Parts: sequence; structure tokens; C-alpha cells
Amino acid sequence: MKRWIALAFFILIILTLSYSDSAAQCAMCQATAESSHGAGASVAEGLNKGILYIFMMPYLIIGTIGFFWWKARKKAQG
Repeated sequence: MKRWIALAFFILIILTLSYSDSAAQCAMCQATAESSHGAGASVAEGLNKGILYIFMMPYLIIGTIGFFWWKARKKAQG
């Protein structure tokens, strides 16, 4: 069971790190990026990375808390 959880977590990390630039833009951010097209591609890339950062933070925080909780529970049982 531990092996499957570790494998699922590893696959989730790999999929998260191999994102597509266009997949993370919401409608408002896409409109902002298109309207500032004259400034270059760096504006759109910055918006995209910011969205991904905001999207991933809750999952990382909950995952970290869950991991430490699981580890403490396992230590208390064994």
C-alpha cells in the first residue's frame, strides 16, 4: 500500500511539473495577456506561472499537513 501511495504522489508531482503554458490561463488572465501582447511573451508567461503558483499552494500545504499527521499517527501506533 505504501508503494502505491508513493507512486501516485510521484506521478502527481511529475504531472504538475510538466504543465502546458496554455492550460492554466483563466478567461480574465487570457484577456489581459492578449491585450498586453505588444509587451512581449514574458507578460503572458508571468501570468501563467502566477496562476499555477496560486493553484498549487493549497494542495502543497494540505499535503504537507497530511504527511506530518500521518507520520505522527503511525509513530503513535507503532
